[in-house]
Amino acid sequence: MTVRILGGLRQLVGDYDLFIVDLWGTLHDGAAVFPGARDCLVRLRRGGARVVLLTNAARLRAPVAAQLAKLGVRDDFYDRLLTSGEATAEILAADAGVPGATAGPAYYYLGPDRSRATLAACGGRETDFDEADIIFCTGLVDDEREGLEAYRGLLREGVERALPMVCVNPDSAVIRGGQTIACAGALAALYEELGGRVQRFGKPMPAIFDRLFAECPGISRSRALMVGDGLVTDIRGARLAGIDALWIAGGLHAEALALGRDGRLQADRVQAVAEEAGERPAAVLPWLRW
Repeated sequence: MTVRILGGLRQLVGDYDLFIVDLWGTLHDGAAVFPGARDCLVRLRRGGARVVLLTNAARLRAPVAAQLAKLGVRDDFYDRLLTSGEATAEILAADAGVPGATAGPAYYYLGPDRSRATLAACGGRETDFDEADIIFCTGLVDDEREGLEAYRGLLREGVERALPMVCVNPDSAVIRGGQTIACAGALAALYEELGGRVQRFGKPMPAIFDRLFAECPGISRSRALMVGDGLVTDIRGARLAGIDALWIAGGLHAEALALGRDGRLQADRVQAVAEEAGERPAAVLPWLRW
């Protein structure tokens, strides 16, 4: 099946009742909202569609919503915001049987301070590496200055101790203000390469989509569209969840697609990049625009 190249989201709007929209690489780059993206959210809601923002951000919902508001994406632009961090905290707290408590598993926290609140919401307790039962990974501690190799020794020791890793953000990388930043997914991949065991939360895992649809009763999966830039997270997640996907080319794969300022996409290159990842999105847009 050939990936259909679109001129704007308006060409699909009548085919779906629920639009599930990714954040990083689709709606914004961490520094600014992409031109036309806010307009799409407003038009979708004005037309009666339901809009859910679904992100692999390891933080809880409130700080992500606050960041969106600072970027100019008000909470009345969407119906629901679901983060990987929020879903992880709810699931692990329920498993521990003590939501919000300080008992439960002993976690070694691996990630930046901004995501530490997610660990606190999981019902476990933070401890030193030597006493940990689980590695709780939300990313690199300083993702703008450090590389993956800085963690190889620590991860190898975790493998030797047979510590499982909880990966709260399956993304391998994001584009932040034009710079490629490694995410928790890259650390998780390295941990597995070294022989470790990883449990991931977020896209492309079907569980987060199941949670989303449980909150949207009455909407058939055949009437839902995932809009995202990541082939192995957004697009694959949509396939595993049994829904259609619209691929945004101007995010993670812009360089591979040779996307220029004019927004022109080459059909053969689009097909090749998608097939290399083993995915077949229903359609592709250069950027999220109406």
